[in-house]
Amino acid sequence: MTTHTLSGTELTLSSGDYTARVVTVGAGLAGLEWRGHRIVLPHGADQVPPAYMGKVLVPWPNRIAGGAYTWQGRRYSVPVNEPDLGTALHGLAAWTDWRVVHADSDSATLGLFIAPTYGYPWPLQAWVTYAVDAARGLSVTVSTKNIGQAAAPYGTGIHPYLTVDERPADSYELTLPASSALTTDASLIPTGRVAVDEAGVDFREPALIGGRSIDHAFTGIEAEGAWSASIVHRGTGIGAVITADTPWVQVYSGEQVSRRGVAIEPMTCPPDAFNSHTDLVALEPGQTHSMTVGIHGFAL
Repeated sequence: MTTHTLSGTELTLSSGDYTARVVTVGAGLAGLEWRGHRIVLPHGADQVPPAYMGKVLVPWPNRIAGGAYTWQGRRYSVPVNEPDLGTALHGLAAWTDWRVVHADSDSATLGLFIAPTYGYPWPLQAWVTYAVDAARGLSVTVSTKNIGQAAAPYGTGIHPYLTVDERPADSYELTLPASSALTTDASLIPTGRVAVDEAGVDFREPALIGGRSIDHAFTGIEAEGAWSASIVHRGTGIGAVITADTPWVQVYSGEQVSRRGVAIEPMTCPPDAFNSHTDLVALEPGQTHSMTVGIHGFAL
């Protein structure tokens, strides 16, 4: 373990052909390598990573319009941290230093007490477990327990950028088994839902990203149980796969990271779910919600 001032404590996990780097600030995935190939876009432990690279998103993923929402008849406001769009982005824990609960050579668990605030007055205890397996790759499990006395609005997601050695997103074939995508306004708040072919983002069959700019929330995922999405670099045949069982996934072509990777973000709910209540979890007192995501490499 190495402690830094910008991303907290760095942990290195390895098994077989996989090596993962985890940092305690934001319980973040700072990199994943398979057979020497970078398959998750890395950042240094002494950096503030751009564009939420690798962060765990609790107690909501994506955006809340205007930072304001209503829950059980009461109006709440959380800080707007995306001032250009006027939204509250990616929860309350992405820039907090989580504590190391457990760490060994191939797994680590980080924990965080999310204290109640005026804008989110429900105390939560969250844990993130990273585990590397020689056969299955990396698994990331996010578990959150409501330790308060009233039901809390809740959602979660993670924010890895899949890559193949930081080659341009234009050179990847993307496969994503989703049949519909959200339309959004200028603040990236949902306005409707359309078929992926109508939106020009149909990746149900492998398709080259090319010059397309993607920043869409997808749903209508055509899979029983866990789904898989992947990128593969046409020139090398090296690829990365992410698996989850969430009903939503955000895909972003990575302009803020010079398109060196593609963010594929499993989410339990869509953007602005704190207002629409679409797939929003009502986390009851004493209840624990868990989400598991897997990432592994492959070669054609």
